[in-house]
Amino acid sequence: MMTEQITLEWLTLCDKQDLVPGSGIAAWLDGEQLALFYLPGVGNEIFALSNHDPIANANVIARGITGSLEQHPVVASPLYKQHYRLDNGSCLEQPELALKCWPARLNGNRVEVGSDSPQVNAA
Repeated sequence: MMTEQITLEWLTLCDKQDLVPGSGIAAWLDGEQLALFYLPGVGNEIFALSNHDPIANANVIARGITGSLEQHPVVASPLYKQHYRLDNGSCLEQPELALKCWPARLNGNRVEVGSDSPQVNAA
């Protein structure tokens, strides 16, 4: 019997010194634009979301303002001001909307983002 198991491959996107505390930067991963946020003291401190604002149809999320609403770290879209949770991408004002999220972490001085890659195992 064959089973498919998802493994996480950690990819280095940049160094910690490339980030601005309390703010976001844009980065590329597998042909997609990501918005990376560095919030010292909040959760694991690094958050990775899609940079694409689904309402404005523009890659601008990395330029949004970070904060906290309903006890969750959020980013406000710089164009229409919807708030997206940094930990899961959900939109607080419009629950039917969500930004894609990636697991992210600091590994020493490196900023790493997890990329799913299916792996087939024989059972």
